[in-house]
Amino acid sequence: MVPLSSNNFSETEQIELLEFARQSINSGLTSGTGLEIDSQNLAGNLLARLGVFVTLTKLGILRGCVGSIESPQPLAQSVANAAFNSAFRDARFPPVDVTEIDKIRIEISVLSELEPIDVINRADLLAKLISGQDGLVLEDTGYRAIFLPKVWEMVSSPEEFLDHLLVKAGLTVDYWSETISFKRYSAFSFAE
Repeated sequence: MVPLSSNNFSETEQIELLEFARQSINSGLTSGTGLEIDSQNLAGNLLARLGVFVTLTKLGILRGCVGSIESPQPLAQSVANAAFNSAFRDARFPPVDVTEIDKIRIEISVLSELEPIDVINRADLLAKLISGQDGLVLEDTGYRAIFLPKVWEMVSSPEEFLDHLLVKAGLTVDYWSETISFKRYSAFSFAE
């Protein structure tokens, strides 16, 4: 898997995606709906069908984060949707209001395609994880959790990364089964 990087997205594309995110939040404040983008006016990476997460922070504190690991829509529309949902539909937070919009900072994380990781046990998975780079999707019957690569900044080891992901999925830290599966991805993040 080749990690996504700034080489994949021009500065102009990054600026456009951040503008779409900001416009979608402003649209939500004025009309209650996100920005609808005409894909006829898009080109290059703005048409890519990749997963994306939009993270909002207010004065450095998380204010919303919503996205999708895969998307059938062009990236520009996926960014607009994720920005709107981060601002108004993240169940952990009240909707963003007009009094705080100027304090909100937008970060976009564009995800690479998912790559299954074949593992036989926990130790095998831990040996295959690339610390600081891999995002991870955990799935098992009735359970699912996702961590962006950014989570590595908050943990001290692959063991802690996996433990937190298992707990996020609603499982215990020592959980393992024959049906558990993992997919990795990389992300390219940029912000206002």
